[in-house]
Amino acid sequence: MIKAQVHSGGRGKAGGIRLAKSPEEAERLAGQILGMDIHDRRSSGWISAATHQVLVALGVAIAREYYLGAILDRDQRGVTLMGSAEGGVEIEEVAREAPEIIKVEADPLLGLQDYEARELAFGLGLEATQVNDFVAIVKGLYRAFVGEDGSLAEINPLIQTDDGRWLALDSKMVLDDSALARHPGVENLRDPDEENATEMEARAAGLAFVKLDGDIGCMVNSAGLSMATMDAIKNAGGAPANFLDVGGGATAAQVLGLRLILTDPHVKAILFNIFGGIARRRDRAGHRRRPRPDRRHGAASWSLRLLGTNQEEGAHPAGIRASNLITAETLDEAAEKVVAASRGAAVS
Repeated sequence: MIKAQVHSGGRGKAGGIRLAKSPEEAERLAGQILGMDIHDRRSSGWISAATHQVLVALGVAIAREYYLGAILDRDQRGVTLMGSAEGGVEIEEVAREAPEIIKVEADPLLGLQDYEARELAFGLGLEATQVNDFVAIVKGLYRAFVGEDGSLAEINPLIQTDDGRWLALDSKMVLDDSALARHPGVENLRDPDEENATEMEARAAGLAFVKLDGDIGCMVNSAGLSMATMDAIKNAGGAPANFLDVGGGATAAQVLGLRLILTDPHVKAILFNIFGGIARRRDRAGHRRRPRPDRRHGAASWSLRLLGTNQEEGAHPAGIRASNLITAETLDEAAEKVVAASRGAAVS
């Protein structure tokens, strides 16, 4: 099997996984896959780079295919393990077309118990002779998930061969970036060619930035306020283009995170939502050396809400009021104005 190594789902449907029956055919198919663009339709605002690596794996005779996954379940406040007898396809597609997904919840203190793993096995219709080996795989996946501080781990497909062996033919893990300090070796596994260049630049500068697929940029100075700002934009009928937290004690250098927003050609308007006790509004308003919009990218309308320490001085004519920014007093008002501006309406 010749498999494209990209951070994308649906590689098989896109032609990124091919079967070769000879070394010569493997070389030919690898040449076709290398350089191929494989787009992940599920990843907001992210498009893969051209495929630059392939994995050559031994083909096997598949008798049955299963899906097995573990996810951090915030609703259940623990780890949920999922299984499906419809392996080899995206789990989202399984959920839509055949929603017989078996789930068990592992207690966050006690961990995954044997009986819970057996419940998953019997839910998938396994025979009694297959259960013990399956339980060992489920517990191994759980240990890897917890031990590496994962937010997602899945094997798809987990297969049985004609002679009854279990094999993990494809697997992936999503790790919690905040826990990387506990796993120094994991950082070396990063493939910069498979990551969003803007997010990489933000991470190097110490900024929390996530690219989304909307057209309204968000410049906010705390993670919670950033989430609330995106909610307000959605409630006003718009779509945020990014998550950006420049920090509660943001400096003038961090404000240059605005340049990251302006690199997105889809951004039509930008909402600044700056609340402060640590960062004074006067200092923010006085930071005049902000990046200039690149008109090729069309980011023309800037909407601003400043609230907190020295907000009156920040709104002084020598500061914000003297600029051509659209201002607002409340978050809902700011969201409504920026959505209107993104649609070309005249807003003051």
